[in-house]
Amino acid sequence: MIRVLEARFVTSATNLNQCPKPTLPEIAFAGRSNVGKSSMINTLCARKKLVRVSNTPGRTRLLNFFDVDLEVDKKKRTLRLCDLPGYGYAKASKAERDQWQGMISEYLTRRPVLVAVVAIVDGEVGPLDSDRQLLAFLSQASPQILVAATKLDRVPKSKRALQAQRVAEGLDVPAEAVVGFSAVEKLGVDAVWDRLVGATLRHP
Repeated sequence: MIRVLEARFVTSATNLNQCPKPTLPEIAFAGRSNVGKSSMINTLCARKKLVRVSNTPGRTRLLNFFDVDLEVDKKKRTLRLCDLPGYGYAKASKAERDQWQGMISEYLTRRPVLVAVVAIVDGEVGPLDSDRQLLAFLSQASPQILVAATKLDRVPKSKRALQAQRVAEGLDVPAEAVVGFSAVEKLGVDAVWDRLVGATLRHP
């Protein structure tokens, strides 16, 4: 049984030197702008305003860190989440996009305490080329990948399992690597935490 006790903002960073000291296992959240990343983190942490949810895509331009205290099998455990800038934001300048890409790549390849990455895909729309590119990069850069198909509340309940399967096929990953998620219905919260806590148990 996993229960969220507390969640709090730690700091923002533009490079590895500004990141918090690598003392806790970290889980990164990556996805296209406007894919529901902020809403997903807020829902997982049982907080409405932990991460700012904006109507303007691409507002996250830093590495934002949050600590989450969990009760796992009656024991307290603290994890650190990293909210990565959304990609695919067309209105950002090329220089800005290049800067974000470099920052994200550096974090994903050189952060020693990174144990898993949640790759967020719009479950209603399905994977796009940019999502497939992210998965290709993560398969070489991160220790463990969990695909979250968000916004499934917009898909009829009778078709959700099939839609999640289509996401897996579109990304060329096993079906069990995809978890359906909805911030509106709180769908998939327990399943995501089970996977993420499992990934962190390798870290002392």
